[in-house]
Amino acid sequence: MKTAKPGFLSLRRAGPWGVLMGITALLWCSIAWSFGGAEPAVVIPAPLKDEAVATSHSETALFAGGCFWGVAGVFQHVKGVTKVVAGYTGGAADTANYETVSTGDTGHAESVQVTFDPTQVSYGSLLQVFFSVAHNPTELNRQGPDSGTQYRSALFPLSDAQKDVAQAYIVQLDASNVFGKPLVTKIESHNHFYPAEGYHQNYLVENPDAPYIAINDMPKITDLKQLFPTRYLIDPVLTPVSG
Repeated sequence: MKTAKPGFLSLRRAGPWGVLMGITALLWCSIAWSFGGAEPAVVIPAPLKDEAVATSHSETALFAGGCFWGVAGVFQHVKGVTKVVAGYTGGAADTANYETVSTGDTGHAESVQVTFDPTQVSYGSLLQVFFSVAHNPTELNRQGPDSGTQYRSALFPLSDAQKDVAQAYIVQLDASNVFGKPLVTKIESHNHFYPAEGYHQNYLVENPDAPYIAINDMPKITDLKQLFPTRYLIDPVLTPVSG
């Protein structure tokens, strides 16, 4: 079953939208609770293999793990991250828009482009947050109330070094059986990133009380703070949005 998200509805709207928004909010609360809300984070070991000590102060990584609102929101609260952009990866340019990607037939995954300072946080450390807090890597083509290939768990390495670290970490986590079942996360080569529409950027930060966010994603921020206190950034990194 494919479940769409209320991306075009803002809880800040008033007037004639009030009643519709109330009904929508109740509907989404019901849907989210029926799937149990956010799953608890899993304490996992740090990667045994990581990139070499960095000399550059900027690197980019691509992650896909369900709805990009929550994944982006998590990384916006990680120290060393300098920019987070929600978008689409895995398909063609002409289908890289929310309405089309939501059909699940484009090859795209809702993805998050994370720019970070590798002298402050490593790619391996970001992977640990991704697997532990940002999503459940054992769910195939779904996360929480959302289902479809666009919500798959995937990594899109942007260098051979990132690919080696990602592959080794998946093997390590599977061998440890820390999740109790195999990871379904795929390492994909089609890594061109297309930024999502402006209203998707900073969505968790700007809409923390929206039912979908409050139920499915805000617990991830709490988990991040509790499990990774030294990496937790109180004031999130905001993505500039033009227009």
